Amino acid sequence: MCIIFFKFDPRPVSKNAYRLILAANRDEFYNRPSKLADFWGNNSEILSGLDMEEGKAGGTWLGISTRGKLGALTNYLQPRQEPDARGRGELVSHFLTSDMDSLSYLKKVSTEGHLYNGFNIIAADLSTSKGDVVCYYGNRGEPEPIVLTPGTYGLSNALLETPWKKLCFGKQLFMEAVEQSEALPKDVL
Repeated sequence: MCIIFFKFDPRPVSKNAYRLILAANRDEFYNRPSKLADFWGNNSEILSGLDMEEGKAGGTWLGISTRGKLGALTNYLQPRQEPDARGRGELVSHFLTSDMDSLSYLKKVSTEGHLYNGFNIIAADLSTSKGDVVCYYGNRGEPEPIVLTPGTYGLSNALLETPWKKLCFGKQLFMEAVEQSEALPKDVL
């Protein structure tokens, strides 16, 4: 199962702290073709892996742009997948290539969420001039996306912060690693 842990604090107190720390794992079938993380072809602005499965090609599960946009996706565990649903990976790809801010984009996605199998998406605008904004939307949860407050979060194949055992344990380990990293100078880290 896919899992994401992230901590964000737009104004970290410690000089060794980062505004965003993210750890993610994509759990997919080995035979599903994908490209390793790299900058996209002629577009050297976006860095991500790419799904290469027929009908899903060009989608991604995690990406970041040089303009400070970050998108991350997990599938929502559901008993049966709709075979004709749109590819969820396009949600992250479209955000990274759009000019929309994260909240506006997720509001648009929330009106189209029924076209996809279950998903969760994190969309972030990371900007030192405007301030960081991190938003979340899951199409099996609340009808509107939310702007997240600074903190540490875990996301798996259920809604944000669903207290599954693996999520709780992983989040604890993630928080310990983050705390240890803040004690190290950045050049050592």
